[in-house]
Amino acid sequence: MNKGEYMSGSNFIRGTLLLTGASFLSKFLGMIYVIPFTNMVEETGMTLYGFAYIPYTILISVSTIGIPQAVSKFVAKYNTLDDHYTSMRMFKVGSLLMIVTGIVAFLIMYFGSGFFASLSLDPATEDISLDEVQHAMQMISFALLIIPSMAIMRGFFQGNQSMGPTAVSQVVEQIVRIAFLLIAVYVVVDVVGGTNATAVGFAAFAAFIGAVASWVVLGVYWKKRRKFIQRPIDQQKVKKNIPVKQLLKELFRYSGPFVLVGIAIPLYQLIDQFTFSHAMAAIGKEAESSIAFSAFNVQGHKLVIIPITIATGLSLAIVPEITKAFNAHQLDRVKKQSNQALQIIMFFVLPAVIGLVILADAIYGGLFGIRQLEITSTVFAWYAPVALPFAFFTVTSAILQGVERQNFTLISLGTGVLIKLLLNAILIQQFAAVGAIIATWIASTVAVGLNLWQIRKAIAFPYRKFFKLSLLMVIFTAIMGIVLILVKWVMGLFLDVYENRLHAIITMLIGVGAGGIVYLYLGYASTLFERITGRRIAILDRIIGR
Repeated sequence: MNKGEYMSGSNFIRGTLLLTGASFLSKFLGMIYVIPFTNMVEETGMTLYGFAYIPYTILISVSTIGIPQAVSKFVAKYNTLDDHYTSMRMFKVGSLLMIVTGIVAFLIMYFGSGFFASLSLDPATEDISLDEVQHAMQMISFALLIIPSMAIMRGFFQGNQSMGPTAVSQVVEQIVRIAFLLIAVYVVVDVVGGTNATAVGFAAFAAFIGAVASWVVLGVYWKKRRKFIQRPIDQQKVKKNIPVKQLLKELFRYSGPFVLVGIAIPLYQLIDQFTFSHAMAAIGKEAESSIAFSAFNVQGHKLVIIPITIATGLSLAIVPEITKAFNAHQLDRVKKQSNQALQIIMFFVLPAVIGLVILADAIYGGLFGIRQLEITSTVFAWYAPVALPFAFFTVTSAILQGVERQNFTLISLGTGVLIKLLLNAILIQQFAAVGAIIATWIASTVAVGLNLWQIRKAIAFPYRKFFKLSLLMVIFTAIMGIVLILVKWVMGLFLDVYENRLHAIITMLIGVGAGGIVYLYLGYASTLFERITGRRIAILDRIIGR
């Protein structure tokens, strides 16, 4: 490998780590702020916030239609061809398109908030009103005006192999949003004695404030780097005037698969939002509807998304590498990288899921409070396992994109969503709150199964090695689970997580620590981690003395 290739690989790895780290930090902050937020507005307020935030997430994905990621891919391609002029034209065309779609998305959510509120809330639900839901939706809708155009700026920087602006703006956006949210909610609830609905309205508006902060960061980066971006355009001798129609056609061809992956998880949440309250009211459980919905679709989801972030970061990393190997007809390399991606997901997400299930009451009670913990912890324990199919769907979709089968994602996701739609209300009426989670299990697992089948069909992928190492991970996870059960039993002799929040926090910290140490040691001592990633963990080498 020559120096240029080495530097290229080094920059790729550094950029991937930077984006993955920023994404993880952003998700982690997104989980941490929910703790004080929940304590101030309780589960009812969090449900109200979730009613606004979930459709907003869908509209963000639909309004951007995968364009920022597609622009990244488009810019990288044409820069490689030394056609920087076309890259800049695409950025300008895409930016104009994002401004338009952002305005349309805002209008849909703001003026359609009454309709969305009626879908989300059954009139029998007494602790939340339709007006409150509508107000929260209208407050969050303002962010739709600027986020799509902000996102395409990030995509342009990434296409120029500059990951810093995306990473920094992402973290700054989250920090500013959370700071505004917590301060506003505290002032409304604890200082002026306002209502939960008013506090949640300000919390929803925080998305707009965070987006503005992100734009400021991106603007500073643009001002600093504009001359470096413009220089190769000025030096380009031959400038092709590709018709705008052709540019958009290529852009949309790239963008489709990205938006499908982006809205997969929010779609399952949206189906719950539009069916859960009505189905629970139909079986006379409207009183616990808001509490249960909040426990799995807001707070619980924030916890579950942490291990899924590993999958997101990994999928971003493997797409260009698998694409490169596939186009070079190096199928053995494609299979090896795909297998590695699936194994890493299994290695990290499986034990996280089992740990969350066993310690559900301690984790939920310690983080969000012990109010009605019998309901919230049970729902959360059932929801935790969806992390595995969600993570696998993200990565398998990325693999399909790498081997030019991205259109199949529409079939697998569509099948999953259809199953969720057909089963959700039926299972909720049969099993109450847990029924919605079972429907998500079934739907997402079928979607993953279809993706795995298509991967095998596309590249004759052998699953034997994956299943063999997965069995070892299952064994190690079972050992970790036994340790956690013993630790929890011993702690239960002295502590009561249902009566004392401090007891829940202590049980959570000791349990998570013990489980993590046991699993990582087993993975390290057996060389499992080394076989999956191809490298040892230096810090563990020093600690254990190898």
